[in-house]
Amino acid sequence: MIKKLSLPFLLLCVFALVGCDKEMAPLTADYFTVNPSPLEAKGGLVNATVTGTFPEKYFNKNAVVTVTPYMVYAEGETAGTPFVYQGEKVQGNDQTISYKAGGVITMPVAFKYIPEMQKSALYLAFNIVQGKNTYELPRVKVAEGVLATAELADAGTVAPAITADKFQRIIKETYSADIKFLIQQTNIRAKELKSEEMAVLNEQLRVANTTENLEIDNVNISSYASPDGNVDLNTRIAEGREANTVKAIQKQWKKDKIEAELTAEFTAEDWAGFKELVSASNIQDKNLILRVLEMYNDPEQREREIKNLSSVYGDLAEEILPQLRRSRITASINVIGKSDEEIAALAQSNPAALTVDELLYAAAIEKNPAAKSAIYKKVTEIYPEDYRGYNNVGMMAYKAGNYEVAARLFDRAAQLAPESAEVVMNQGLIDLQNGEYNNAAAAFGKAGQVPEVNEALGVYYIKKGDYNAAVRAFGDAKSNNAALAQIMVNDYNKARTTLAAISTPDATTYYLLAVLGARTNNEQMVTSNLRQSFRLDANMREAAAKDLEFAKFDISAL
Repeated sequence: MIKKLSLPFLLLCVFALVGCDKEMAPLTADYFTVNPSPLEAKGGLVNATVTGTFPEKYFNKNAVVTVTPYMVYAEGETAGTPFVYQGEKVQGNDQTISYKAGGVITMPVAFKYIPEMQKSALYLAFNIVQGKNTYELPRVKVAEGVLATAELADAGTVAPAITADKFQRIIKETYSADIKFLIQQTNIRAKELKSEEMAVLNEQLRVANTTENLEIDNVNISSYASPDGNVDLNTRIAEGREANTVKAIQKQWKKDKIEAELTAEFTAEDWAGFKELVSASNIQDKNLILRVLEMYNDPEQREREIKNLSSVYGDLAEEILPQLRRSRITASINVIGKSDEEIAALAQSNPAALTVDELLYAAAIEKNPAAKSAIYKKVTEIYPEDYRGYNNVGMMAYKAGNYEVAARLFDRAAQLAPESAEVVMNQGLIDLQNGEYNNAAAAFGKAGQVPEVNEALGVYYIKKGDYNAAVRAFGDAKSNNAALAQIMVNDYNKARTTLAAISTPDATTYYLLAVLGARTNNEQMVTSNLRQSFRLDANMREAAAKDLEFAKFDISAL
């Protein structure tokens, strides 16, 4: 017997076939795009936007789909932030996807970059809850590999700031004495030649004349007349004082057997000395006198106006003018320090015999890094309260890659000299090396005009992903880091010029030249520079093998 099926029953069956309980089919990579492509590490992160399409008549009306991005690499995987989408019949606050029309989804994904991600793939995982049924769709690979060129920025190659010595091989010492004259007189009184000032000056010249490490550089005589009286008279007086002082000095030198350069000049009216003495005095109405000097340039006009100030002229004649009737003898004596050879020898045999600045200088001229470090260590032992020794031995530890040791030494230097810009900058370098970027930025801001800070700031900006700021910070520096910043802003000509100017190119220098070759489609430039890079550092071979910069080139035979 054949039973007839009613129309309502047939519709119910059809609905069941296309209805709410049918599992959703797997998706393919064709439904997704990723920007940027390839993925890129920037500022320590891998950021991308995944755009996907759920096709028409695909998304089950009762389904809740959780899409989780995964970075999958040889050593494991890292999950990103999940995104949730819901069907039309689901009561919820997530994006609703139409069954009939489908829908477009946008997923901003972000991962903290680790080196293992350079050779990796971005997958999307789909977890579906459909009524009481839960299942997963196969993962879909939407991108492969991470371009990590910016990660070549290396804070370890930034030169820490040195706290310099203050060693001077020649120290100039100056001694002076005045010979005073009576008004309108040019003859030298005996008591003036026997004054305490003259006795000290003559003794210093005698000692310098007979001591090996002392040298009389120059002796100068400047003779003056006070600015009272007419200019012609004052000129004759000043000139006569100069001549008589020269004769007296030459007579003394003949007695002491001194030979040295002697220069002399005279000033007819010592208005500059007059102004200086009045400014420093407590004379009544001194401001009025100084105003006269500003108002009149003609010396005779000045003299008349000042004499008209009868209330104060007596004080000037008694306190100020006698001091201007003089010859000033000034001797410059050079104190000649130890030679480089003497300092270097004592640094090895008897470092305690050197001053702190001589010992720091000995380290500065030492070329061997181990010996240089040893001398700086001696500074900390012999002069433990001088922060420069700790900073500089820390600098050597940093250059050698001993960052923990360097950090302790920089901290000790900071305890002794917390305001030292060089020490603050070096502590910032440690922060930069440890990824403490906010602390590093604050330290570099306090470092002021320390020359090394620009290179440090350049690396900081690369690490933060601000490549234009990095280029500005580096300026005209010729370093791998500076060239890397230029590559990241696509200034390939400037980068090539920078790399060519590096005085001692290393494996990274040639690696960056190979990157330039890859970006300009110059295969010969890629292979020749990679070969040189591998020769200097075998580890570069493994780095290049997984570097997307060279994906278009066959470098397996290099």
